[in-house]
Amino acid sequence: MSIPPGFRALPLPLIQLSLAAVLKCGQSFRWSSYPLLALTPSEPSHEYRLCLRDRVVCLRQSPDTLFYRSVFAGPPPHPPDDVCEAETLTWLKDYFQLDVDLVKLYDEWSERDPVFRSFRTRFEGIRMLRQDPWENLISFICSSNNNISRITKMVKSLCKQYSPPLLSLPPPTPTPGCPPTPPLDPAEPAELEPEEFHPFPPPSSLARSDVSATLRSLGFGYRADFIQKTAQMLIDEHGAEQSSSNQEAPELWLRTLRDMPTAEARLELLKFMGVGRKVADCVMLMSLDKKEVIPIDTHVHQIAIKHYGMRGTSGAKQAMNPKLYDEINAKLGKVWGDYAGWAHSVLFTADLKSFASYGLPTPSPTPAKRSSPLAVDEDDTLPPPLPLPTTIRKSRKRKQVTETVAVTSAAISDTDSSMVAQDAGSLAERVKRRRR
Repeated sequence: MSIPPGFRALPLPLIQLSLAAVLKCGQSFRWSSYPLLALTPSEPSHEYRLCLRDRVVCLRQSPDTLFYRSVFAGPPPHPPDDVCEAETLTWLKDYFQLDVDLVKLYDEWSERDPVFRSFRTRFEGIRMLRQDPWENLISFICSSNNNISRITKMVKSLCKQYSPPLLSLPPPTPTPGCPPTPPLDPAEPAELEPEEFHPFPPPSSLARSDVSATLRSLGFGYRADFIQKTAQMLIDEHGAEQSSSNQEAPELWLRTLRDMPTAEARLELLKFMGVGRKVADCVMLMSLDKKEVIPIDTHVHQIAIKHYGMRGTSGAKQAMNPKLYDEINAKLGKVWGDYAGWAHSVLFTADLKSFASYGLPTPSPTPAKRSSPLAVDEDDTLPPPLPLPTTIRKSRKRKQVTETVAVTSAAISDTDSSMVAQDAGSLAERVKRRRR
């Protein structure tokens, strides 16, 4: 297919990166997703946008190409466009860790683990992001006893409250010469409002004494105090001096944890308010290059019981303690090796109820209660479908995906209202048939 106007192309097959999965499986919470009018299966079905300090990065994906462009608040900075887009490309390669050959890792995990092998074809392209440690830390403090929908709302409201908008962008034009994509609800106006994009706020903005009360008014609950106190601890220890890269001293210090041994980096993170073992391990895996770390919760424990012979009762929640945490980590680390944290993210995604039909053909009109052997409850946000490949390899058949599937919750379940509605409808039909 042709390159969308204004975008640049990076050859990258879906098996190396699936935006539909990676940006929706609970790693990052600020990406905005917009549906596009895909006239053929090989065209991008969605555009994804993220606000950095100085630009908004826009991404689209076809089965074999990643399309990207940058949008600035005004004219691009002094370097010409080529330099600006080269900076964006460098950021993309770092953020998605594209120097890591994901197919090679999938091959290694499949050889070591028959459970992983059974899921690899459906869940291709799931890799770990390399996020900004400051944003990652605050986001996962928000994740305590929470799900993706609420975490996303919190993180975006945090940015809106404490970070001025960088720019506003209208919804993407689906095809050249066409108006913006119309809303799904016919009752909504056809012209969608531009979205304001806010960078993530620096530590100094969240360290003020009045931040806790404001965040509580925004629905953060007890997490409000954790965020304010963590920011204050960082400012008290490292100051608020800003570098030439527009980063404050605490942000730069957090990046130095990448060079520390895993145990030492974990101890530093555990000093902060609202950071326990799991949150610390999430931050180390997703922003501090500790690829071997596996964040453990009750869901991961259930995976270990069901598939890897860990002690415990399948289906029964068991309180996590340090000894059990270490046992699960050691067991799964032995199975998956040096990149155990990456492999865990694939199995965790496969365990989510919302991904039960991910990578499968369109279901029959009467949906099954469960189409995956693994399931975890979560909220009902809808993710985009996978782009369809232009060719099918006989050695690895990719099954066609033509409907949108639901996105994950990171921790606690919401009621699946759509399933309830379907069940209610089915019951009503049975009653009608009996009356006839």
